[in-house]
Amino acid sequence: MAAGREAILVLGCRNRGVRANYLNRYRVRVALRSIDPHATESVLIFCGGAVGGEVPEADLLLRHARDVLGYDGPYFLDRRSRTTWENIANTANLLERFDTVKIASNSLHAEKARAYLWKQRPDLAERLTAAKDFRLGEIALVKPVTALLGVRNLRRLSD
Repeated sequence: MAAGREAILVLGCRNRGVRANYLNRYRVRVALRSIDPHATESVLIFCGGAVGGEVPEADLLLRHARDVLGYDGPYFLDRRSRTTWENIANTANLLERFDTVKIASNSLHAEKARAYLWKQRPDLAERLTAAKDFRLGEIALVKPVTALLGVRNLRRLSD
């Protein structure tokens, strides 16, 4: 049975240079391995404006996906977003076209984005399915730091 149409939202991370940084490269890998081979259509939505540098994060994510990892499928770019809240707000209308929605990021950041989707558009949040954002040993040095920051940020959401 086909999984329907899926959108995978790839969230950018502050990037100062002209090529994708460590976390952005990881997030693209998460997105690519999260593509459901049984979906009738899979579209990547790369998010992020020029927050840390002159090049929008969306462009850096796309460039890494295409030029380094060989992605040649459909995509959309959100070059306006400067925060995770804006990632969700600026792509919500686009997400309406899809049966399932996945969020590609590190685990706690993706959880924050899912919480934002529930706050902004619960009708779309009902379409959320898990991305493949966990692999044992992957980004091992980053996980403790992002876990602490993520827990702090998630606590703020519940206030």
